[in-house]
This record gives sequence, C-alpha cells and structure tokens, in this order.
Amino acid sequence: MKTGIHPDYREVVFQDVTSDFAFLTRSTLASKETIKWEDGNEYPLVKLDITSASHPFYTGKHKIIDTGGRVDKFRKRYAQK
Repeated sequence: MKTGIHPDYREVVFQDVTSDFAFLTRSTLASKETIKWEDGNEYPLVKLDITSASHPFYTGKHKIIDTGGRVDKFRKRYAQK
C-alpha cells in the first residue's frame, strides 16, 4: 500500500443519542468531540440517530402502519387538472 494516501484507522466511540447506548469500535471517521470511555482513555465520539438499541426492528417494538390509501390521497391531491 502507498503511504500517506489512506485515512487514519483508529478506535472511535459511536453513541446513540436517543438511547444513550454507546460502543467502541475502529473506524476512519473523524470527530471534533471526544468522550472518556470505560477504560479511562479518551476517544473520538460520533453521535448516531439510530442504532440496534433504538431501531424498532431490533427492539421488538415494531408497529404496523396502515399505508392503505396513501397513494390514492397523493394522486387525488396532485392530479393534473
């Protein structure tokens, strides 16, 4: 591999802002924010809107949404006259 062309691959903490779930992994993402992790070291922090801790599919709180009639409403509203 050529040197100097690849991004830094380092340990980063990803945090779910809705459930305060966080995990430490390796990534090339950069962040100006840092967080002190359980091991006492500081790592870059990347905030996420959804993770497996908050996504309805993984938490079992999946709601079935009735989508019937949405297409008809759209067609009626935006029909060319």
